[in-house]
Amino acid sequence: MTVGFVMLVHEALGRAGQVAAHWADQGSPVVIHIDRRVPRPEADALRARLADRRNCLFSPATACEWGTFSIVRATQAAVAGMLAENPGVSHVFLASGACVPLRPVADLEAFLAARPGIDFIESVTTDEVRWAVGGLDRERFTLRFPFSWRRHRRLFDGHVALQRALGVSRRIPQGIEPHLGSQWWCLTRRTLEAILEDPRRREFDRYFRRVWIPDEAYFQTLVRRHALNVQSRSLTLSKFDFQGKPHVFYDDHLELLRQSDCFVARKAWPHAAGLYAALLAPPTPSRHPATPNPGAVDRVFARALARRTEGRAGLYMQSRYPNRGWENGRSCAEYCVLHGFDAVFPGFEAWLDRRSDAAVHGRLFAMDRVHFAGGAETHAGNLGDNPRLRDYDPRAFLTNLLWNTRGTRQCFQFGPEDNQAITRFLAEDPNAQVAVITGASLIPLFQAGLDFARTRKIAARHQQIETAFLACLRRSGKGRALRVWTLAEFLEDWMTHLDGTLAGTGLAAGMPPADAPEIACLDGFGAFLDRLRNEGMHPQLCGDIAAIHRLTDGGAPTPRPRLSVVR
Repeated sequence: MTVGFVMLVHEALGRAGQVAAHWADQGSPVVIHIDRRVPRPEADALRARLADRRNCLFSPATACEWGTFSIVRATQAAVAGMLAENPGVSHVFLASGACVPLRPVADLEAFLAARPGIDFIESVTTDEVRWAVGGLDRERFTLRFPFSWRRHRRLFDGHVALQRALGVSRRIPQGIEPHLGSQWWCLTRRTLEAILEDPRRREFDRYFRRVWIPDEAYFQTLVRRHALNVQSRSLTLSKFDFQGKPHVFYDDHLELLRQSDCFVARKAWPHAAGLYAALLAPPTPSRHPATPNPGAVDRVFARALARRTEGRAGLYMQSRYPNRGWENGRSCAEYCVLHGFDAVFPGFEAWLDRRSDAAVHGRLFAMDRVHFAGGAETHAGNLGDNPRLRDYDPRAFLTNLLWNTRGTRQCFQFGPEDNQAITRFLAEDPNAQVAVITGASLIPLFQAGLDFARTRKIAARHQQIETAFLACLRRSGKGRALRVWTLAEFLEDWMTHLDGTLAGTGLAAGMPPADAPEIACLDGFGAFLDRLRNEGMHPQLCGDIAAIHRLTDGGAPTPRPRLSVVR
């Protein structure tokens, strides 16, 4: 029982040479195919390195391109050379230049000797198992693919669309049923000779030249025509991610790879020096030969897949871009957005900071700068206060701030004067606990003493922005985390509303009256609203203007205490 290795090499030739020498030194013949596109000096260096090993041969070079028949042609030539030059070879093991051996060749030969006449190749029908990534399973056999998917993607997609529109369908050669599977297999001499010497080989080759990714279909299909006993599995550990790309193994995967008990793994990072050093060490006989069981490590790969596609809540990462909606939660923790509170209560941030364990920021999305807690210029994660950097991606700014400070509740002020690009995110994020006092933005305008014509225009713009903000919040269905009062409603019982807001958002609770914040001076504010209304800007978001008159301008007594003011 002798196994020969066929290696398809196109990069990292130094590592491929190490693996070839490892197998050759154990007495196995090796035939190497070097992609013709590899620079000549690199190819010559590999030949020179293996020149002293007589059981290492090189097959004629073919220019190989992914997804095309050129890879099958290269494999055919290398296998034919292996069989012709090594009459004692009973099995051929197909590997790539990125493969690494996990077990000694003697283990593989013992495994095959105990299973005589069995071909090991993953081979499944497209009708029964739909695992192919890319949207083409049966169609890869019934359409024509004359264009390169990688080099001429638009032509490729256009030609596929045209064939579908015209109802084009190729005739599959009689006597074969298309199968798919891993490119990496271990087949018997008998089966390979039958495939290569099939009287209809020219017909089959002509057909597969226009099949998409034929290296995953040619031998997988024809083995069903000629093999006596097929086990539909590969002896190579080769894992793929959700995009159909192979997992790459690094130094820290060594023990994981060994747990699989497979004979070969693909694909190894060429710079994983520790991995190569351990796996290419002189082989030692196995005391307890094991059957390959790639399923033993499936749980680890499943967790890696979940981490990559779902990730940790609120953490945005490269592997999930640019797919919208892949985030596992928009943010990593609950946070509080207070709209209008800093207008009603001067010094509100400092007051809240004294009585809360939360990080109390000012206007994080102010136009002039980012107002971090305590007036800091930078915050956790080296986030800076430059508004241009923040506004390049406001969502990323906020989610990074929350991620970098997880474990501490964040609270910030927001208003119509700020950059509104974050509005939709706040509305759709279930972690955002929003409390809004509508119309409160008029208080700073009232106190600013600007030209009234200008004041009226600013007030109108703010009201439009607030109205849009409220509509966005309500469309999202955030009733649980959304608290909204008009300014009049809030002022009528502001102690109760403020205490409820702080308790409901986890900022603070049980506010004693003596510890209440001081409220803004609102003498004359009712008259200010009257003038806005009389000059054509109706401040409807403020609520009942008559109630504001009563509370701020010395109107009729009410059962509630009159507001204290700060002048």
